[in-house]
Amino acid sequence: MRRVAPVLAALSATAALTACSPVTPAAAAAADYLVFYADGRRADALTAVRKADGTVTHTETKLGYLIAQGSGERFAETVGADPAVVGVSGDRAIGRTSATAARAFPDGSAFGEKGSAEKSDPLSGLQWDMRMIGADRANEKAPGTKKVLVGVIDTGIDGNHPDIAPNFNRGLSRNFVTDRPKDENGENLDGPCEAADCKDPVDQDDEGHGTHVASTIAAPINGIGIAGVAPGVQLVNIRAGQDSGFFFLKASLDALTYAGDIGVDVVNMSYYVDPWLFNCRANPSDSKKEQLEQRAIITGMQRALDYARKKGVTLVSALGNGATDLGRPKVDNDSPGYPRGDEKIRRIDNSCLNVPAESEGVISVASVGPSGRKAIYSDYGTEQADVAAPGGDALDGKGASPTRSILAAAPEKALRAKGRIGADGKPKGQDVVRDCARGTCAYYQYLDGTSMAAPHATGVAAIIISRFGKPGPGGVTLAPDTVEEYLYKTATPTACPVPRAYVYDVYGEKTTHVCEGGPDKNGFYGHGIVNALEAATFEP
Repeated sequence: MRRVAPVLAALSATAALTACSPVTPAAAAAADYLVFYADGRRADALTAVRKADGTVTHTETKLGYLIAQGSGERFAETVGADPAVVGVSGDRAIGRTSATAARAFPDGSAFGEKGSAEKSDPLSGLQWDMRMIGADRANEKAPGTKKVLVGVIDTGIDGNHPDIAPNFNRGLSRNFVTDRPKDENGENLDGPCEAADCKDPVDQDDEGHGTHVASTIAAPINGIGIAGVAPGVQLVNIRAGQDSGFFFLKASLDALTYAGDIGVDVVNMSYYVDPWLFNCRANPSDSKKEQLEQRAIITGMQRALDYARKKGVTLVSALGNGATDLGRPKVDNDSPGYPRGDEKIRRIDNSCLNVPAESEGVISVASVGPSGRKAIYSDYGTEQADVAAPGGDALDGKGASPTRSILAAAPEKALRAKGRIGADGKPKGQDVVRDCARGTCAYYQYLDGTSMAAPHATGVAAIIISRFGKPGPGGVTLAPDTVEEYLYKTATPTACPVPRAYVYDVYGEKTTHVCEGGPDKNGFYGHGIVNALEAATFEP
């Protein structure tokens, strides 16, 4: 997903611990490219690569692309000029996560301070988000079944966190990325590698984003910390993100393909595929090579999403944190976002897509704060917003408070690397919480973002699949069309504000977002705010 609104502090990259040899532009004469070919044109694409003096190293027939090595600035343009080729992208880091750490402001009122259930976990009183969607009550009726597999396509999951471990499926988890200490310009990216081969174990998350997402979906009710929306389902780490928060196109494709092949029921995608915040097929301000790259992202991701969906995977994505009406985007000044510093200002329109949020077959989730208003940073749009969910908004109320953000699990190692925990183990700042129930200390962090909203919808989808799924690959299965239908039917219809032009006033600076549509479907809330309790009791 896109970078967060400037009123919030971005998560810093995780510092690494041991060295690994960096890959620099001078390390190889040829670069790797993903070459997507038109249906039935594989042989012609192979010929196009050879004519450009390239070498094909792999063919992926499931998604219709070649991996080719080619030299020279014009290799991609030469290959892309062939009518058999629909897109060409360099095989490099191309995405960024969308969460932000809530700033440590003086404490303020949140949605409530007390848990509603006697059997709630120790920090449940801080989870206004779960009470907003009825998850605290839904837990008792339909906590979810271990037959449901939820894939978290993110920066990893701390599978050893005591409030995740009981639901973590280590055997099915996979890491599709290799840490990169430096970027293409020799600047720090992931930092020194922790593992000898620069490939982290499947139960590790050095960034923290994926762990937070996973915790919201399925932290168990175990007398420790918090409870997730669906505390009885299994979590599968399908890592596609670097420690630094960037993603590889190839890793995203591999993650979605793997999810489909192993019978995952629903995946959470709280990121955007980039370096292009908006992918335009033929923007006149872009070079031919840049146009080909954006076409490759649009085409490749759509093929991977289609593949997973046909295999029974429900697809959930965060909508984005640019405070933008995605139906009327005008300017993109964040692209290309990798390597850092390559950004330029270009005019765009609605033909340009944020991927995967605006890809077909994806349920895209907008964010609301504790008052129920659309979060100030959340993107919106009548075509783009499918549902809304709590994502936090530290500025939703008088003053500012981290308690208006979303509290979920955080890896201790990542927090220490970021300086958020002292030598004595105590948190530094109000955005980090330590719980030492049952003699085991674990850490949690308040974060804002549509990244935090999406896992609430994913958790509700997991409840629906648990209730109505039939035996199938991986355990149970339920057609994504049905999951989507039930998710929308059980959401709480939420009308546009009155007046529709809602004015956000932040420290004297005012900005206006206009909500269009009716109570059943509008640009701020989509079909409504997801409702776990309704999903737990709904009868079709």
